[in-house]
This record gives sequence, C-alpha cells and structure tokens, in this order.
Amino acid sequence: MFFVCVTSCPAGIAHTFMAAASLRKAALAKGIELKVETQGATGRDNEITKEDCERADAAIIAADVSISGAERFADIPTLECSLSEAIKKAPKLLNEVVEAVR
Repeated sequence: MFFVCVTSCPAGIAHTFMAAASLRKAALAKGIELKVETQGATGRDNEITKEDCERADAAIIAADVSISGAERFADIPTLECSLSEAIKKAPKLLNEVVEAVR
C-alpha cells in the first residue's frame, strides 16, 4: 500500500514535523509506503506530486490549519485528523485507513 500525507500546524514548526515523524514511524512498522509533505514555516517540503496522487491508495491530512493544494486529494480516499491525533495515535490512524481502502 502507498499513502500520501500532509502535515501542517499554525506555526509550521514543531508539531508539523512531530506528526510527520510519528506517521513515518508507524508506516514503517506496518510495512506501508508513505510519502509525507510538510507545510511548515519554510513552505512545502517533500511535495506530493500528481504522480504520487495517481499512485496513492489513500491520503491522510493531519493539520490544524487549512492546507495548501488540498484539491490534489479530491479523487483519493482521505482521512482528515488533527496533528495531536497523528502524533499520539499514528498506528491507529493507519489501521483505519488500511481498513477503509480494503
């Protein structure tokens, strides 16, 4: 399985990257390929491309603010959650997405 993910917080500093790290760690443990785009203080890093979206089985939007480029995920099953959930409950979130796309 391949998931794309965007993380973003109001300040675009710590929580954006903490959520990204938590999701990456959980995906690695579950054998899920995950590409995470962070939308932080420096802008978009590791940007999700059109090709990534075409290949993705699902998307996770972990954000406490509106993300830039949300329209890219219109045709992909998408789970939206808070950054806190992504940081504290990443394995549970990934399980939910896996079950939803099966």
